[in-house]
Parts: sequence; C-alpha cells; structure tokens
Amino acid sequence: MINVTKSYLPPLEEYVKYLEGIWDRGHLTNHGPLVLELEEKIKAYLGVKHFFFVNNGTIALQIAIKAANLNGDVITTPFSYVATTSSLVWEGCRPVFADIVKGRLTLDSKSVEENLTPKTSGILATHVYGNPCDVEEIEMLAASNGLKVIYDAAHAFGVEYKGKSVLNYGDISTLSFHATKLFHTIEGGAIITADDELANRISYMRNFGHDGPTNFLGAGINGKSSEFQAAMGLCLLPKISEIMCLREAICTRYREKLERLPLEFLEIKPGTTRYNYAYFPIVFQTENDLMKVFNALKDNDIYSRRYFYPSLNTLHFVKNNLQANNSEYAASRVLCLPLYPELSIETADRISSIIQENLN
Repeated sequence: MINVTKSYLPPLEEYVKYLEGIWDRGHLTNHGPLVLELEEKIKAYLGVKHFFFVNNGTIALQIAIKAANLNGDVITTPFSYVATTSSLVWEGCRPVFADIVKGRLTLDSKSVEENLTPKTSGILATHVYGNPCDVEEIEMLAASNGLKVIYDAAHAFGVEYKGKSVLNYGDISTLSFHATKLFHTIEGGAIITADDELANRISYMRNFGHDGPTNFLGAGINGKSSEFQAAMGLCLLPKISEIMCLREAICTRYREKLERLPLEFLEIKPGTTRYNYAYFPIVFQTENDLMKVFNALKDNDIYSRRYFYPSLNTLHFVKNNLQANNSEYAASRVLCLPLYPELSIETADRISSIIQENLN
C-alpha cells in the first residue's frame, strides 16, 4: 500500500539517545532543555528573530489570532486546510474569503483589496504547498489600512523568498510540525514574529498567561510541547536538506513523466529562491478526470489525496459563503500525489503510468 505521505523517522538509536537524557533528568515538559535547544537551533536555521515551539499548528494559529488582536472581519483564503478557517471561527472572527491566483493557488492580493471594508481587522493568508503568497502586495495593503497580517505557513518550512525565509514576512507566521509534514516533531507547531511586543504576548499566551510562578499577564492557554516532541525535531533538523533533495528528485520525476498529459502543475512564485517540495499537486481539466485517476490509483492500493477539498467558502458553518471561482475550480480539480523520501523512482513511474493510462 502506498499512502499519500509517510512520516520520516530517524534511526531509532538516535532518538533513544535523547530519551536516555530525558529519563536521567526527569524533566518531561514545561520548557525543558530539549525544547529550548530546538527553539534556538530552528531559529538559527530559519534566520528568524522570535520562535516559539508549541504543541500543534492549530494552537499556533489560535494564539497568533489572539496575540494580533484580530476581531470581526478577517480576510482569508478559501483554498487551505480547514484549520485556517476554523481557527478564525473558534476565536470569534468572521472569515471573509478573497479568491486565489489561478496557477499559484495563493491568496490574490487584488481580491483582498476588493474585499477590504472598515470592519476588516486583519489578513490571514496561506503559503499553499509552501508556495509564497504575494507578500509585498499584501504588506502594502496592510500598511495602508492599518491591518495585521498572519501567514499560515504550515507548508513553508525552509522556503525562502528573495534570499530570506518567507517566515520573515507579515506580523506573525505559524508552522505545523505534524507527523505528515516535511519537518515534524510527531505533533507540534511554531509561532514566528519579528515584533518584540507581539513576542511578549505570545510568550505568556502559550503558557496559561504566566509571568513567573504566581503572576499572570493575561489570559492564556496550554500551548507547551514536551521533551519527547523536541527530541524528534532535534533528530530530524540535521537531515532536512537531505530530505528536501530526495523529495525534489521525486517531484522532478513526476513532472518528466506527466508533462505531456492534459494536466497543470503548481506555478511557483517568481522570486522564490528555495522551495521545499512539501507536496506534489496536479490540476486536472475536469473533476471527472480527477475521480477517474483517484479511483484507478486506489484500485492499485495507491492513495492520493484531494488536498484541499472542499473550497472553504462552501463550509456550512461559515456564515458568509461568498463565491470564490478560482478556489472552487482548484478544489474540484487538484490531487496531491504520494510524496515522501522513501518513495522510489520506480514507484513514482508506476503512479505516473496509471495516471497516463486513465487520461488517454
């Protein structure tokens, strides 16, 4: 059976060495030494100012929304995982969906501008499949309208735009370190900001509001991560370049085998100086073509994924179900193919052959 992804695991003995240290110290959570070490090493690797390791990517979004003081209307993307929209709804905000750029699949800055009103308090955009948003255009819109910008960068670990981490754009960026991600800590996430004031809020918000053992700066939540999660991250971080290279080779092979078929590939934003090959989406001409290929792969025990589906503006629990033509088009036609470091070139060829057989 070939799944759409497979969690990368380091050699067991490397993880066990960290476990032995945890057992010796008896310090399992509450900002232990491995958590602090991981935060410093990732901060240096990414070249960011403030980095907060938290227990999942959804908590990262929720804390970011609170820290940025977003309320009322927030312009966001309909083409993302449901957590992007759910986090806004959970925090009492009203998602206002702008459309996406066809081809790049990220939030369209022109559509953002068209949806701005006096009620808008911020923008929450997603670097879809690690593809950078129109960060300069969104920054200009935010600055001229006094808005905060949060980037859901769950897919963007290691991505660089114009020579620096894409996480340095916006007021806050969030990451997911779920087991299926390019870089993972089994479960986990992170919050990144260059703003000292926001960093101060985030630091107490993720720890119940604590400012010392008996003092509280304000309301908080439990966003802490354990030493066990940090240990996995410390095992994987030195291998991340190798992991990206292996994924790039598979993506290159897919493109070579599929480029003559009636399909479209993700258009990477010009100016992206390092892409991470987190996903390999293909866009079919029709939903019928997609389902034909999806079922043919499934019949061969190969499991692709309709990611993202549905378009979030169609969710029943979102009150302003605005039309987003490009997002709805993409959601009905995008399929992510299996991609992980251990996937062989021969298996990628087999997957490509099944796709070809069902599109001819």
